[in-house]
Amino acid sequence: MKKIGFLSFGHWSDSPHSQARSAADVLHQSIDLAVAAEELGADGAYFRVHHFARQLGSPFPLLAAVGARTSRIEIGTGVIDMRYENPLYMTEDAGAADLISGGRLQLGISRGSPEQVIDGWRYFGYQPAEGEDGSDMARRHTDVLLQMLEGEGFAEPNPRPMFPNPPGLLRLEPHSPGLRRRIWWGAGSRSTAEWTARKGMNLMSSTLLTEDTGVPFHQLQAEQIARFRDAWTAAGHDWQPRVSVSRSIFPIVNDMDRAYFGLEANSSDQVGHLEGGRARFGKTYAAEPDKLIEDLRADEAIAAADTLLLTVPNQLGVEYNAHVIEALLTDVAPALGWR
Repeated sequence: MKKIGFLSFGHWSDSPHSQARSAADVLHQSIDLAVAAEELGADGAYFRVHHFARQLGSPFPLLAAVGARTSRIEIGTGVIDMRYENPLYMTEDAGAADLISGGRLQLGISRGSPEQVIDGWRYFGYQPAEGEDGSDMARRHTDVLLQMLEGEGFAEPNPRPMFPNPPGLLRLEPHSPGLRRRIWWGAGSRSTAEWTARKGMNLMSSTLLTEDTGVPFHQLQAEQIARFRDAWTAAGHDWQPRVSVSRSIFPIVNDMDRAYFGLEANSSDQVGHLEGGRARFGKTYAAEPDKLIEDLRADEAIAAADTLLLTVPNQLGVEYNAHVIEALLTDVAPALGWR
């Protein structure tokens, strides 16, 4: 059994070909797709976070709304850029969203991806400390977040408060027990995956890696996962982590699928440059179910992960994306032992 969810980048565009013309469209359709995915038997509804872009930027109102409209499906992010975050305020927002959903939040965080603007986090009031770069700052914010999620008191109470306080130092509220173990780090390299394990976070690996060793993407990602698990064991954590991978997968079961994604049948890995370094991008899987099953069976990273996130083309609308999810769940997943 493998958990299967969707990951939406939340794009909107006023193009006549887009079903999502505005931010309001994307927000409402994101909720509707999560509801539809739950009804179809999917396991997760995840949303990408980008600032200064026509995409989803502030995740917690959306996560809380999805949590209130659903009852079973996991809800999460993939990923929140920690360079932009106040970790204390984030602790409160995450705790509230998790409690609304009944403990279903799976919070993916990371250093973030290339931005729409130069050093956008500066506009949010943050800058690296002396000797730090943006990645260091993101990890520093993450350390604070993880500490706050433990729920230990740290703040000196006012001796004459407006409302009575419990004894001792105060923690942030609302606190959601268990959320600390549902934090994921989006790792783009093998070394970052090892760091993630040492920090006691779950591993979220996407359709690109910020390194290239010449082997196919899925094999490099499988090595990343193996290194994460080895580092987890060495760290001695007393619980078992989870690992997710993201893929673009489109079962071609009708003429509309063929029109949208038929040309992707010959997709292959791509190697390029990202922020000054070589990166490897995973291919799109698009084929009739029998061929798709054969191709996916050979993907070593999917086999190694317990969770698969399907990147969905949200601008094609809720109905079509629900169709893609249903086709994978019914025409592909059972043959692979995922259902």
